Amino acid sequence: MGEIIIKEVLTRKEKREFIYLPSKVHKHEPDWLPPIYMDEWELYNKKKNKSYQYADAVLYLAYRGSKLAGRIMGIVNNRYNSINKENHGRFCFMECYEDQEVVHALIKKVEDWARAKGMIKMVGPLGFSDKDPQGFQIEGFEHPQFMTCPTNSSYLPLMIEKEGYEKHRDLVNYMAPMPLTLPLVYEKVLSRVSKKEEYKIVEFETKKELKPYIIPALELMNETFMEIYGFVPLTDKEKADFAARYLPILDPHFIKVVQNENGLIGFAVGMPDLSLGIKKANGRLLPFGIFKILRESKRSKKLLMMLGGVKKEFRGQGIDVLMGVKIFQSGIKHKMEWIDSHLVLEDNRRMRSEWERIGGKVIKRFRIYQKDL
Repeated sequence: MGEIIIKEVLTRKEKREFIYLPSKVHKHEPDWLPPIYMDEWELYNKKKNKSYQYADAVLYLAYRGSKLAGRIMGIVNNRYNSINKENHGRFCFMECYEDQEVVHALIKKVEDWARAKGMIKMVGPLGFSDKDPQGFQIEGFEHPQFMTCPTNSSYLPLMIEKEGYEKHRDLVNYMAPMPLTLPLVYEKVLSRVSKKEEYKIVEFETKKELKPYIIPALELMNETFMEIYGFVPLTDKEKADFAARYLPILDPHFIKVVQNENGLIGFAVGMPDLSLGIKKANGRLLPFGIFKILRESKRSKKLLMMLGGVKKEFRGQGIDVLMGVKIFQSGIKHKMEWIDSHLVLEDNRRMRSEWERIGGKVIKRFRIYQKDL
């Protein structure tokens, strides 16, 4: 079959091979969802991706003989490690054909790289932060893939387990029918919160109305997400980049914020599922892909819940219910039929109980692995 060679990605040609390898690996999987390739080029660009300012990273390609056979990225997130007092390396964006020897060669190369940097444990798949796809999908392959989540084949988790990796964290994905009537407890909470004049719910019709709230919402995300596994606070430059990157594809109708006299205290961000449009565009925005994506977003019947948070001192007062109900109402108005939780940590019982309260069922499971070095 040929000798396995592992090579660090150093040239633009090699980076192109790294980025487009998944399309070759999944060539015969009709349900595979490609990434948005423009985003991929930015993700691996040290000048454009500000995460490289506080994280060490390396890209490797595997060849069996002369044939490209796999890829992997290694990350040491120095900022996250410092905040959480850890010495953990990460592996991520792993792709390969069903070949255990290639998996072994790739993961060993990244382990050696992390060990040389003083790391004592490897975790992954985990990117720069929890905003990158996390884990390998291990259940629910019969359901369609969706944007911003792992799109691995079912054999990869089994092969990484053969390399000595075991469960570290699981994340689950709920699907629920868009609720046409509210659970009684929501009705009671909504009635109580609506009477509090100090809280103001803000809704949007246009991106122009939404734009001034993006940076404050990201600042609130930094504050409220600190306890979430894998989260790394955004720098000011990252906030600006994040806002510029996502504002064009956000639908203001599905974004709600709550504020009081001191400013923003809660936010919730949903968006129509763009997956079918991305698939039709084959992951390419130019020259006409963006129009396919936007067209399918208007036809989508599924709403993805992407982000949300409430200031700690205001939790338990129904602000999350208020925003959730407003999103449900917008979903019904725009003829959405399903609502998708995105990813929820397995041990987040509060969030999971809310999804189950509205009839949500777990349809997918993703696993982050760990191994002592």
